[in-house]
Amino acid sequence: MTLVLVVLAVATYAMLKQNVVRRADTTAVELADSFLATVNAEVSNLPNPESIKSGVDAAISEHRFQDVFFVVLDEHGNLLGASEFRRDSERGENPNWEGTAGALRTLMAGNKPFHFVRLDERNFRGYVRPFSVKQQADTLIVLQSLHRQNEFLGTLAGTFGVVIPFTLALASVGGYLLARKSLLPVVNMSAQASHISAENLHERLQVENPRDELGQLAASFNELLDRVSQSSERQRRFVADASHELRTPIAILCGEAEVTLSQPERTQAEYRESLDILREEAKRLKQIVEDLFTLARADAGQYSLTFSDFYLDELLSECCRNVRALASAKQIAICYEAGGESPIRADETLIRRLILNLLDNAIKYTPAGGRVCIRCEDQDRRYRLSIEDSGAGIPADLHPRIFERFFRVDKARSHAESDSGGAGLGLAITAWIAGVHEGSIELTRSGKEGSLFTVFLPKTSS
Repeated sequence: MTLVLVVLAVATYAMLKQNVVRRADTTAVELADSFLATVNAEVSNLPNPESIKSGVDAAISEHRFQDVFFVVLDEHGNLLGASEFRRDSERGENPNWEGTAGALRTLMAGNKPFHFVRLDERNFRGYVRPFSVKQQADTLIVLQSLHRQNEFLGTLAGTFGVVIPFTLALASVGGYLLARKSLLPVVNMSAQASHISAENLHERLQVENPRDELGQLAASFNELLDRVSQSSERQRRFVADASHELRTPIAILCGEAEVTLSQPERTQAEYRESLDILREEAKRLKQIVEDLFTLARADAGQYSLTFSDFYLDELLSECCRNVRALASAKQIAICYEAGGESPIRADETLIRRLILNLLDNAIKYTPAGGRVCIRCEDQDRRYRLSIEDSGAGIPADLHPRIFERFFRVDKARSHAESDSGGAGLGLAITAWIAGVHEGSIELTRSGKEGSLFTVFLPKTSS
């Protein structure tokens, strides 16, 4: 604002000063025309040689103006006539024209008609007009005092010097008050946000006016806190569940080892039984750790995918053969309905893990004598995989949580499973695999007649 006001003041001052000078020049030309017209009229009526000086004197006597002076010089620079000084408020004595003859001759020698002149400690705007009377070359100099103009410009500059600082002071105070009032909600929001930590993530910023910009900012910040709170809660639950899941196999390993070592003599069969228990729990512990590591790398965005071209129908057939032994142990029939050749570009290792997780989950919760069916359908630019079992189904109120980490429909039942008791990470990993391939997975149906999981995979993943 200071820069704008200063530039405006300087531009206004310069424009007014230029306008004053232009008006003075126009007036000087008009006065010179009138003066010379009078000289010519007087000289034409006086035939004597002194008629030029007489005409000049007559013209000077007729052209008497305050702050305007006429000086006529001959071709040699001698003074033919000059206006008398009329007393005004500036000075009370007559100008000393004889003492300024040198400066006036300098004006005659110049090429420009208009000049700024300082004569007898006074500032003038001079206009030089050569003229000829009866074949005698003379020069008329019209001098206009700039005293009044300078007073006006000085008053204008003084006004700017007072008005601009006052305006800036007033604007500064008003701007400070307005800014303080406008930014007070920001200060309050900052104070509230500084007290929010991991211990009180449930607190939110107060939104006084949700329709203005600051209200929208507070609402956005509250939404961010909601996401952070949810993420923190998931992380806290994840750590707690992971600790719980890891504690069980570790406790079994330690307990079995202590029992084995507490007896000095045991049979070979007893040792083999203890080692078998240790091996199974170690395998389970290894699987949990690998799943946790996979999910941790996925969350950090550090899991690099390796895309390749393969046939999905061949991979499905291979996975069905791999789980037939597990299904035969529970007398469960595996049904695979292929839909023809299914070329796809994806990470084959992860797709295999997705299919095996779903098949393993279906076999685990299907009672003996049941059936598990897998189908593959070509839907234009994507494939639809359906894995259906004849188990007891999942309660409707638990459907939204089945893809959460460490979530199991029946934890007691899961731990009761001897070899396949999982940690509740299979479906979470399956959902992540489908997501990184720009696909999706859903629980299409679940009830007393069984559950149906559907996976959609694009034929080409970016």
